[in-house]
Amino acid sequence: MALLKRINPFSKTNEDTGLGANAAGYGGRFINRDGSFNLRREGNDFLHRYSIYHALLNVPVWHFVSFLLLFYFGVNLFYTGLYWLIGPEQLQGVIGTTTWQRFKELYFFSTETFTTVGYGRVNPIGDGANFVASIEAMTGFLSFAIVTGLLYGRFSRPRAHLLFSDTALIAPYRGKTGLMFRLVSHKDYHVLTDVVIQVNLSILVEENGEQLYKYYDLPLERKRVDSLSMNWTVVHPIDEASPLLGLSAADMKSADVELYVLVRGFNDVYSNMVQQRTSYTFEEIEFNRKFIPMYRMSKNGDYTILDLHKLSATEAADSQA
Repeated sequence: MALLKRINPFSKTNEDTGLGANAAGYGGRFINRDGSFNLRREGNDFLHRYSIYHALLNVPVWHFVSFLLLFYFGVNLFYTGLYWLIGPEQLQGVIGTTTWQRFKELYFFSTETFTTVGYGRVNPIGDGANFVASIEAMTGFLSFAIVTGLLYGRFSRPRAHLLFSDTALIAPYRGKTGLMFRLVSHKDYHVLTDVVIQVNLSILVEENGEQLYKYYDLPLERKRVDSLSMNWTVVHPIDEASPLLGLSAADMKSADVELYVLVRGFNDVYSNMVQQRTSYTFEEIEFNRKFIPMYRMSKNGDYTILDLHKLSATEAADSQA
């Protein structure tokens, strides 16, 4: 109850976050830094919960490439095993004499059939081998159709291509203090226009002997920009209307403070609306630091340089800022 009394009573709560208030039901942060929800679904069978196709659209590139390689080698090993069970004598042109040599020839015949290359030296002559080869050829072109759709989906899916600073800061701001973090569009040509941002705050409080979360829509110095060609330092002034007024780092830790950030804008390259989420927990909020400028003039003065590696660079804040 003591913590609840320290929350600014002039702050307006936000009941539309889609997140529950029951503190006992939550574990860890609500939203991960990559924007995904920190949530695992249970209570239904796996096939109804999981979509392999959509999972492959969202996994990291190295996961995607690894899956394709494992699938390619795995499916060819499977068909190689079938040819081996049917008997290598049902394939004409096998010249290997040892078990390993014959197995290799069957494997490479499988890869040639799967990809419909068909070099020609080894070919099926038995009914069993012909049947398996026909099924494998169908599996091959269906697989390539699916992979083509996955590649197109991964490359063409509209994205915001935003980077967020590693930490949020609480530092002097216009004679008071402000909560701030920084974001930037990191891809060439992907300049967002008509960009809007929403920042929500969750605070764990005790009310009537029960722990629960309260949510606040934080007023910002600026909630939209026409074009996001440069970096954007998003600032929430900690004034008389702020729920953060008077809270120290220890208070934020005990209140399990977390910021939820949602950015929307129009991407000219995709000609579509895009959005991106992230969050900051109390452990990712630093006090009395300020961001170092990210942009500078080129040596010849003809253009501006935006240093992306300085996105999270900070220095000690001047108390008089």
